[in-house]
This record gives sequence, C-alpha cells and structure tokens, in this order.
Amino acid sequence: MSIFKAGKYELPLGKKTYVMGILNVTPDSFSDGDEWFSPKKAVEHALEMQTDGADIIDIGAQSTRPGYTKVSPEEELKRLVPVLKALNGKVNVPVSVDTFYPEVAKEALKHGVSIINDVNGFKDEKMIDVASISNCGCIVMHDGDSSLMKSFFETQLNNLINKNISKYRLCFDPGIGFGKTYEENLDVINNLKEYLVGDIAMLIGASRKRMIGIPCGDPPFKMRMPGTIAAHTISIVNGADIVRVHDVKPAVQACKVADAILRR
Repeated sequence: MSIFKAGKYELPLGKKTYVMGILNVTPDSFSDGDEWFSPKKAVEHALEMQTDGADIIDIGAQSTRPGYTKVSPEEELKRLVPVLKALNGKVNVPVSVDTFYPEVAKEALKHGVSIINDVNGFKDEKMIDVASISNCGCIVMHDGDSSLMKSFFETQLNNLINKNISKYRLCFDPGIGFGKTYEENLDVINNLKEYLVGDIAMLIGASRKRMIGIPCGDPPFKMRMPGTIAAHTISIVNGADIVRVHDVKPAVQACKVADAILRR
C-alpha cells in the first residue's frame, strides 16, 4: 500500500478517501469570494471544517477563477500569514497552501504548512527548490489539454525525484476546469484510471465548477453540492484518493459511503 507524506503527516492510500476543505481568503473567488476574507472568519471556518471531518485544509489567497487578475506575492502573504499564524497549533490535520509563488510557499512553510498546492504544476525551478529543502507534500496540477496530461505527470515525477523529492510526497491533480473543455473535464473523470501514474496519490477538485453547472442548468454556485458529490463519487470509483471540496460535511458522508462500498 502506498502513502502520501506531507510534513509530519502520513496519509495511507487505498484505505479511505481524504477530504480536502477549501478555504479561500480572497475577495474574488468564483464561488465564495469575500466570505472568508476576514482572518477571524477564515480561522473559524477552518476549525469548523476540521470538526466536520476535513482531512486537509487548503488555504488560498489568490483566486484562479477564469479571467482572474494576479495579486502580488506581497499581497498574497498579507492575506495568508495572519490566518496561518492563528491556525498554527489549533488544527491537527495538514494545512495546504494554494499558491504558484515560490516566495509565498517558502514563507508559508515557516508557519506550519505541510503541503504546497501549485496550480502551475511545479514547473518553476524556484518552487522545486523550496520543496526540495523541506519535507512538505507537493500537489502537482496539470493545466491544459488532457491528451498531454499523462506524459506531463510522468515527466514531473522524474523531474521531482531527481531533485530529491520523494515520490511519496507527490500528489497529482488533473486540473478540472484548467485549460480543458467541458467534454475533456467529463472524460478525465470518467477515464481517470488512464491518468494514474503508478502509486502516486490522485486528487480531484470539481467542487462547484462549470462542469457541474452546465448539465444542471447553471444553478448558483452554492447549489451545486449534489452535482459535486456525483462527480467526486465517480472519481473515487475510478481511483481518486483525495477530493477537494467547499462543502465538507456532506462530502465526508459521501466519501464514507463510497469507501464502505469500494474499500472493503
């Protein structure tokens, strides 16, 4: 049985599906912008997600919604650091930071973060350097044409191992909604087994996204939970180890039932 290592944490793969709770400390995220922008509200929500059963808390301070405008590393840290400081020692699950800036990742690791979640897929050598001198977990996301995804994951696996980053610290993310058509997103989830690379952990994050909205008549983002659960459950059947969600409590229940059926 394989494992996903993230700092002091070890998550065995195959025994259960892990739920990653999303905490956006941004004013402009696509589905919950400004809701948790206040550090006080952000900390309260993180602790609530932990109580609801989240296995990982993923904190992002920069929206990567379609058409987003980048904020600087300085602004990202201004949003992140107060939350990380307040959470350090209060949560007993891994904290992940969702960033593509090496300087943000480096600073976040000083404040108790165990995972770097990089939407740029660790293509930046400086980000690889940050990870290589730590023991953090690394979520490697693919952005672009799904036909190139398997080869991208295989290339990055070799690149990161060659930089002294153990394969057990890696988790691949197909990047649902990132550079892919609606049909490609559906195909990735339906054929996820084709994109698995050895025993590397696989994460799926379809929560509230466009691929959920389209077949359902484009309901408001917060009304896409049932569709999200459907997409994530099919992902679990097809080999996903982690699901990244906005709605933790129902996701935890759905994963427990899926695991009871699939992982006996």
